[in-house]
Amino acid sequence: MEQSAPHVNSFDAMLAATAPLDPIATAVVHPCDAASLIGALEARDKTLITPILVGPEDRIKAVAAEEGLNIDGLEIVDAKHSHASAQAAVRLVREGKAQALMKGALHTDEVMSAVVDKVTGLRTERRMSHVFVLDVPTYPKPLLITDAAINIFPDLMVKADIVQNSIELAHAIGVDEPKVAILSALETIYPKIPSTVEAAALCKMADRGQITGGVLDGPLAFDNAISRKAADAKGIKSPVPGEADILVAPDLEAGNMIAKQLMYLAGADSAGLVLGARVPIMLTSRADGTLSRLVSAALAQLMVHHHLGRDLM
Repeated sequence: MEQSAPHVNSFDAMLAATAPLDPIATAVVHPCDAASLIGALEARDKTLITPILVGPEDRIKAVAAEEGLNIDGLEIVDAKHSHASAQAAVRLVREGKAQALMKGALHTDEVMSAVVDKVTGLRTERRMSHVFVLDVPTYPKPLLITDAAINIFPDLMVKADIVQNSIELAHAIGVDEPKVAILSALETIYPKIPSTVEAAALCKMADRGQITGGVLDGPLAFDNAISRKAADAKGIKSPVPGEADILVAPDLEAGNMIAKQLMYLAGADSAGLVLGARVPIMLTSRADGTLSRLVSAALAQLMVHHHLGRDLM
């Protein structure tokens, strides 16, 4: 059996890394159920965020009263319904009043439709993408998986942005030169499987400085990406196999299945962010527990302070 380094609880380390940082002003979009309001308040209590509650004020106060939650002193921006909540939250970012967004009790597409609006949204030159950050008990360090939530069938240039977004998140959590595995079904170039060709192109883009800050290898099958023994058996000579920090999926379906399998079969804890917008976006699911919401907030806080530090250089 392949021996790996002992597992370290990476989520504990991420939360500890936020201790010296100021909380970030966060627009919490439509926190009209217990899970989303509790998650926002837990993140406040851990000094990760300063929540601005955006939604129907009477409903937010009713949830707080029903759950015995103290929201005294928190700013509430009244909005009639979920679409209006998303638009108001995005407006707070554009006005410089919020440094991040946190999804509450509404559908992801409601949040993202406001974010991607070409006139009033939060677009940048970079394509937006989602990054799962997993703490896998059988893997010795955090494992980032992208994109499993936003881009369905990304083309080569979108994948370049997906890779760059994930590298920047890895930098924010303290990985100076992340190892990036570009996944496919096999480790050789095979034109009938376009993801193998795109993986090779991404690696050459990194060689030419079109993607920076990480070490890329691909195409790699999943086993070769996370197992040095499997890579050695195939004769793959690279610093990435068995040491991957980031797994880049060929499409959304594959990425989503990889992440969910690790969560439900390998007991991985998960968090994640949408990156590439003006601010990080916490797209927590109603199925996510408090830990997932807390670590997603920690990731957003680390990302915001990473950008602030870079801007000051």
